[in-house]
Amino acid sequence: MKKISTLLSVAIFALACKAQEQPRVSQTKEASSYYFNHKPKLVVGIIVDQMRYDYLTRFYTKYGEGGFKRMMNEGFNCKNNHFNYVPTKTAPGHASVFSGTTPKYHGIIANDWYDKDLKKSVYCAGDESVNPVGTTSNAGKMSPHRMTTTTFADENRLFTQMRGKSIGISVKDRGAILPAGHSANAAYWFYGKDQGDFITSTYYMNTLPQWVQDFNDSDVADSYLKPWETYYDIETYTESGTDLNDFEEGFKGKETATFPYDLGSLKDKNGGFDIIKGTAYGNSIVADFAIAALTGEQLGQDEHTDVLTVSFSSTDYVGHNFGVNSKEIEDTYIRLDIDLERFFKALDEKVGKGNYTVFLTADHAAVDVPAYLQSVKIPAGYVKAKEERVQMETFLQKKYGANFIENISNNQVFLNRTKIAEMNLELEDVQGALVNEIISYENIYKAFSATTMSTTSFPIGLEALLQKGYNQKRSGDVIFEYNAAYISYGRKGSTHGSGFDYDTHVPLLFFGKGIKHGQTFEKTEITDIAPTVSALLDISFPNGAIIGQPLEFVLE
Repeated sequence: MKKISTLLSVAIFALACKAQEQPRVSQTKEASSYYFNHKPKLVVGIIVDQMRYDYLTRFYTKYGEGGFKRMMNEGFNCKNNHFNYVPTKTAPGHASVFSGTTPKYHGIIANDWYDKDLKKSVYCAGDESVNPVGTTSNAGKMSPHRMTTTTFADENRLFTQMRGKSIGISVKDRGAILPAGHSANAAYWFYGKDQGDFITSTYYMNTLPQWVQDFNDSDVADSYLKPWETYYDIETYTESGTDLNDFEEGFKGKETATFPYDLGSLKDKNGGFDIIKGTAYGNSIVADFAIAALTGEQLGQDEHTDVLTVSFSSTDYVGHNFGVNSKEIEDTYIRLDIDLERFFKALDEKVGKGNYTVFLTADHAAVDVPAYLQSVKIPAGYVKAKEERVQMETFLQKKYGANFIENISNNQVFLNRTKIAEMNLELEDVQGALVNEIISYENIYKAFSATTMSTTSFPIGLEALLQKGYNQKRSGDVIFEYNAAYISYGRKGSTHGSGFDYDTHVPLLFFGKGIKHGQTFEKTEITDIAPTVSALLDISFPNGAIIGQPLEFVLE
């Protein structure tokens, strides 16, 4: 009887345990379903290269309802968004947006920079250890290996056990590679010249996927070798300057920088298919490729969030060539708005409304052509970098009996530290003497030594921006900044790179799943984007994101 009672107790206990286990399994499934249903299936990060904030407002009446306006009307507009470091260049900008940190930490201090160990200039994405895929050109020997931190795309890959995809797309290699991160499935960029194809490197794969081969074989690039005319009547482009002026470079083979531009007849003197990159059509082919990638890579088709990064770089080429006040830049943004609308429609159809989240920002803005500013009596001008270098070398030779300058680039002076040590001089003293010398130059506004950048904290002002861009291992011995609207550049076209508002103030728009509708004039910074997306996805922040903060007012 005791034995039967014991067996009965064991059976009852087992049944009780089984009854308790069942709800726990159900709860786990419900929690999992709730979790995945509340995350976007796809995050799309869009960078518009060289986009000033005021392009949203200047050209507003020319935009349709489905592009920029859709993001503003359905999403959240951060109107006072800024870069928080110098230099405001393409590679640092792309790295900073997606890593949530600045060159001080992610190491991408410029597009190209002088390597103090190798004693030569290196390219931000150049990598001799990989081979090109889709071309035989060295334009394919690229990877993200010089970026020292993760992006939110990397963190999403880690979180999903590499099940969530990460794809980067741009006409520029650095615009595709740096945002997608180290663990990306692929990065594709456009190679022009005599080819006109999207390519990649063996860092990602050994052969192009069939969908990319099909895209290249479809001769889409050829279809854009056509006349570039204004989308609307040029007389209605009242938001920009005159079409014929003295402030634009234009294309080789055409006497004036005026519409229309026959790309078919101009291509041979302007790099073949590369001419497409310098027109509004360069953005169109990126949109074409991004739409093809949605299907080709099956993005947003399962429970694991994917990341697609898209950089529209032709805006930068057009801005450099024609300036920020040109008819060409206005038409480029009108056409980009149309490309955005068809891209968003493709997202609606292929991923589904309410299943994806998009943000749009820029990697930097740009200054008005200084010659134009001078013509309307605004302080501006040009500096003669070669003459400045001669002055510096003459100063050092006179003071120390030797010239220690190895390189000057990106507003940084690199000194020969070995030579300084051999002469029993203190590096800090030489740096300080050079700072005191160059701050007397007419157009240099600020100058600091590496020692000062490493030992003094600057919480606000231009000094703080310079410090956030200063990388102790990679930056130079002396860094400097020119006066506002003074640039080392040709007299035609625009450029960028400073810490002044015309270079730092860029758009920041969010819309889609998990995003509130609204706007703010509260200051936000470019390094807030990656933490915000990471918070939306409930994943770890990128490992160098110690500066930015999630923008809670953007998230539902």
